[in-house]
Amino acid sequence: MIHKYQARIYVTLRPSVLDPAGVAVESSIKQLGYQSVEKVRIGKYIELMLSTANEKQAREQLDVICDQLLANPVIENYQFELVEVSTQMGVAL
Repeated sequence: MIHKYQARIYVTLRPSVLDPAGVAVESSIKQLGYQSVEKVRIGKYIELMLSTANEKQAREQLDVICDQLLANPVIENYQFELVEVSTQMGVAL
């Protein structure tokens, strides 16, 4: 049986890493008159679909994909949400 999952992946800079884009956005927000905004951080959001035999396998694959491609583990953290969207019975041809 094959399970299809939607993954929502969030990649953010580690707290110790300077975020010049976040600083620029925070400055722009304040120039618009919103003085209560602080500590803006910019990250990435990625959605993807994957089909695996089970949720454990999906999570293992996502960890490898995130660690090796989507995030730089030296300066970024990642987390993901996994939602099963369908299940299909395997069909032999």
